Amino acid sequence: MSVGKQTGKASIFFTDPVYIQSAASVVGSKEGSGPLKEYFDMICEDSMFGEKTWESAESTMQKEAATLAIGKAGLTPHDIRMVFAGDLLAQTIASSFGIAEMGIPFYGLYGACSTMGESLSLGAIAVSAGYGAHILCATSSHFATAEKEFRFPLGYGSQRPLSATWTVTGSGACVIGAKPPRSCSLPGSSPLAHTNGYAAITGITTGKVIDFGFHDSLNMGGCMAPAACDTIHRNLEDFSRSPEDYDAIITGDLGMIGQHILLDLLAEKGTDISSVHQDCGLLIYDNQAQDTHSGGSGCGCAASVLTAWLLPRIASGELKRVLFVPTGALLSKVSFNEGVPVSGIAHGIILEHIPRPCKGGKN
Repeated sequence: MSVGKQTGKASIFFTDPVYIQSAASVVGSKEGSGPLKEYFDMICEDSMFGEKTWESAESTMQKEAATLAIGKAGLTPHDIRMVFAGDLLAQTIASSFGIAEMGIPFYGLYGACSTMGESLSLGAIAVSAGYGAHILCATSSHFATAEKEFRFPLGYGSQRPLSATWTVTGSGACVIGAKPPRSCSLPGSSPLAHTNGYAAITGITTGKVIDFGFHDSLNMGGCMAPAACDTIHRNLEDFSRSPEDYDAIITGDLGMIGQHILLDLLAEKGTDISSVHQDCGLLIYDNQAQDTHSGGSGCGCAASVLTAWLLPRIASGELKRVLFVPTGALLSKVSFNEGVPVSGIAHGIILEHIPRPCKGGKN
């Protein structure tokens, strides 16, 4: 059992790392045509995923990612102590009609597009307290379900402003635990059991709801950037670190506009992260070739980039320490139509490379 220690005003430091035992990603055809296409576990050309409704399609996609992650860890659903999962839909139906059907004790979450950060935070706390040897953390989003839920029917043909982001059709799932993943010498083992080491969670910074009074639901980057600024700033303060102490600070889905706002807000606090900052919404699409305007968004944006592209780089040692900061815009159809501002939240996850005690040896 690892131990968690409160650090600063909003953070926890795990004296024993919480290991990412496996990770899996499932995405749609548009995401599978982007710059990260070679890294995803599954690219589905059928956006309906063989189902009759968009919502069922997203449930199937998330369940597939969870099944892949569990299998990569050499486990079955019966080995998973609990699930922390969520999505963008009302009553989190993509998760409750998907992963929940696997018969695993289930906690449904809503953190908007920051849900993967919320899931990993709660999962890491549970592991560190000894409440589960294997915990599944997952989330998803689907372009069509998000447009149907929050914006307008696709057939309406309304023009999207340049500030708009494109909701990622994708899902990411991780199995986390107190022990490293299976040895890479074993058949079917996770690529996160790299010959050089593993990826692990060593700390978290819990986000606050930040409201700057934004009302534009088609400028998600602007709504979320203040929350990302607050979480990053507090993480650096709580852990007495500078941006240079991280190989990368990766936000969830601010896109081009949100990235500029984030850098400006941090500059006002005397902090410059421009040399180490990347954004999942800018990594997953080629904005010029794929016409996504400001970039990608949705729960599946940060989750699929994390599981497909980021975690293997940490396990290999290419990246030693990363601050992963998924961001979310907190709104509903009711709140938006009643004129309530769109607030934001961001959760910080410290991911570190843990060297193998003996190269080529078994765990």
